[in-house]
Amino acid sequence: MKKFIVVFQNKNFTKLFLANFTSQMGSTIGLTAFMFFLLDRFSDQPMYASITELMYSLPTLAVFFLVGVFADRMDRQKIAFSCDWISAVLSIIFLGTLIIGSMPLIFFVLFLRSAVQKFFFPAEHSMVQGILKQDDYTTAAGLNQLVMSLFMLFGNGLGVLAYWTVGIYGAILIDTITFMISALLIRSCQIQESVRMPNGKHRLKDLNISTVFVDFKDSMKYILQHGLLRTLLIGFIVFGVVNGGFSVMPVFILKYKLAPENYEQFSIIIGIMFGTGALLGSVVASVISEKLKLHQLIIMGLIITGSFVILSSLVTSLVLFFVLVFIAALGLPLVNIGIGGWMPSIVDPKMMGRVQGWISPLMMLSQSLTLGFIAYSFPALLKVEMLYWIVGGCLMLVGVFYAIALPKYSRNLQPKSKPLTVS
Repeated sequence: MKKFIVVFQNKNFTKLFLANFTSQMGSTIGLTAFMFFLLDRFSDQPMYASITELMYSLPTLAVFFLVGVFADRMDRQKIAFSCDWISAVLSIIFLGTLIIGSMPLIFFVLFLRSAVQKFFFPAEHSMVQGILKQDDYTTAAGLNQLVMSLFMLFGNGLGVLAYWTVGIYGAILIDTITFMISALLIRSCQIQESVRMPNGKHRLKDLNISTVFVDFKDSMKYILQHGLLRTLLIGFIVFGVVNGGFSVMPVFILKYKLAPENYEQFSIIIGIMFGTGALLGSVVASVISEKLKLHQLIIMGLIITGSFVILSSLVTSLVLFFVLVFIAALGLPLVNIGIGGWMPSIVDPKMMGRVQGWISPLMMLSQSLTLGFIAYSFPALLKVEMLYWIVGGCLMLVGVFYAIALPKYSRNLQPKSKPLTVS
């Protein structure tokens, strides 16, 4: 608890933390409400729900070569601020497309809004690396995991609640307001120029095709030269499969197996159980992170979550399903805090944006392929249980792979290790 208090005494971190929270809220409530709107309006076409999630992940593939370069070459604070304001404007446009009722236009605006949002995290994450001490990285990772847990706990429920109370239009207005709040928080930060622009001042016109290509090539070379980052990227590809599955699996198993008549209400309970498990797991992970090596946390979390995801597909009792979901969620914070705790320690601050620029597209590529596969194959070819087997199996497979590959990097995985410098 003392470590949390110390980190929050840094006013810039507090503002960035709250900005990240509100920006995520803007990405969650309206999208969740829209998915339930589609399930109500087109209950016999579940592919629309998968396409909605696809419009969130697919844009990464369109901008991934720019995201990291912008975060490392441009003013990171201005990038994060602009992302929020543009997202707020696009949310209003999204509202207009819903009134018009054109599905292609609706999905196009969702695609654009998501593409803009992809620039936010690398810029924000890179600033956090610069304003904190190295000893505080694991604490900050624990706090970020708590935010993720709260969204798991309340995000789905807030989206459904907004849909029930203020409708789909009201939910999108909530998105707009939260993006604006996040933008104001970002703008109020007082961050040193060396953190905002670690590679010096650049203007937008300086980023021509040649510059972008060279920076993109340098980031690939940087990753390939360091075995640890290469190893992690393999795992991140599988994490994208997991994210794609988790984005639709809970709703599908309720609607098409466990609670067809009351899936909306029970989806809130799933969110509560999953979020509560992740929240408790965050506390446990923060405590034991000082006693175990961080790579051991990651491996343990992957095995626990993967095994209980598979088990949860085999039950027919709602109560038992909720219990297994709760246990599965306990393991995820071990993975996230383990990775988040040491990643800022081993990546050169001048390269952080570009490294993040590689991780996100690889995850989103596999996530998009997974959602596309689900949209095509479910329920025609795959049963809902098979989705759980695929996701749980992927988690356990990465856990075994990391158990074999990561121990030799155990010294590099500790928070006090030196960054991997640019050669």
